[in-house]
Amino acid sequence: MTLESRVLTALAPWRDAPAWRVALSGGVDSTVLLHLLVRLAQREALPPLSAIHVHHGLQALADSWPAACRRLCDALAVPLQVDYVQVQAGASIEGAARQARYAAFRARLGPGEVLLAAQHRDDQAETLLFRLLRGAGVQGLAAMPQSRPLGAGYLLRPLLQCSRAELQAYADEHRLRWVEDPSNADSRFSRNYLRHQVLPLLARRWPQATASIARAAEHLGEAAQLLDELAQQDLQAAQTPGEFAWLDLPSLSLAPLRALSDARQRNALRYWLRRLTPMPDSEHWAGWQALRDAAGDAAPVWRLAAGELRRADQRLWWLSGDWLRMPPAPEVRLGSGGWLPLVGNGCVRVEGRLPAGDWRLAYRQGGEVMSLAGRGHRDLKRLLNERQVPAFVRPRLPLLLCNGELRAVANLAGLDGAGDGQWRLSWQPPMHDQGLSC
Repeated sequence: MTLESRVLTALAPWRDAPAWRVALSGGVDSTVLLHLLVRLAQREALPPLSAIHVHHGLQALADSWPAACRRLCDALAVPLQVDYVQVQAGASIEGAARQARYAAFRARLGPGEVLLAAQHRDDQAETLLFRLLRGAGVQGLAAMPQSRPLGAGYLLRPLLQCSRAELQAYADEHRLRWVEDPSNADSRFSRNYLRHQVLPLLARRWPQATASIARAAEHLGEAAQLLDELAQQDLQAAQTPGEFAWLDLPSLSLAPLRALSDARQRNALRYWLRRLTPMPDSEHWAGWQALRDAAGDAAPVWRLAAGELRRADQRLWWLSGDWLRMPPAPEVRLGSGGWLPLVGNGCVRVEGRLPAGDWRLAYRQGGEVMSLAGRGHRDLKRLLNERQVPAFVRPRLPLLLCNGELRAVANLAGLDGAGDGQWRLSWQPPMHDQGLSC
């Protein structure tokens, strides 16, 4: 099966996409992919083709690469977009550059559009070995998927069944020109060390080592998919909405998770947390056990990279963004109808018309008392306990006072406004994903 036919087979499910965009570094692999797609488009009905080059600015030589990519695209009559990005300093310059690159790709992709990346079978083998040496689990060892969502579109790798040698042979046959990144020869970088030192050594002993390792990544990909399906089943009972669904926070019922084995608990939580935070390492999972097994009256916290998992009344809650910071005292002018932003705490509004008086918003300080029809004066703390309001919500729950007396507690039925229904206090909490206010 020729290189072109394999690529066309890999692209078959995506031929109705609005556009194909090639991630063009200027190196041999992406140059071959772009050239091959242009040839295919001459005889096949394919989506509109364009290229994206991301310039990281990490070395002086790279300043010439956008021009080289433009010459290639001009020769092939392919539109090119060049994005200049800033790479954040960190422990891994490779990882930081990758994050910046894919952020640029996400920003460029329109709905349903496909980004075509030139990673091949040898890259797949390197990725599996690299992650294996870092102690990755099944999800990590599945290495690079053939396709996955990216921004509003999708990332597709049509060359994963092709070897580096095949791409080099194609480039030589068609006398292609490409740029050489000198950092690719620097074995101080982990992937380069695997590429230039480890894999050639393995290939001398096992000639099919690269193909076999890449095939193992495919098997692990299937295993990861099965684990995801198991997690989805295990999470069904835990994802039933709780009493405080209006908080609009990711949450799970703890009881169905407790019924699972420890391994299935971790698998379900990994799947659920994946979209929320980078995964913790194996040792850090002791934090989950401590949260799960804490006393019933405790308020345990499991701190993760992008937020915190908390437990309240046998339910797990994911907090991030503004939810991790106490908001300052509210300073808004009360009116009727429109939403009023609260710094770091969403927004609030009064539905209806307030009677005359000195009305103001506040947060709980402790010792508040509320007068209730037929019940007399009741401590706010006891009222919140009766409603089982999660502890992390209480300090930021908007209160409405008139002439210094507590008159309403936002969003709690029976406590949120006048007994005759003439007015009520509504609160829209901060969004969990970005900590945004109204």
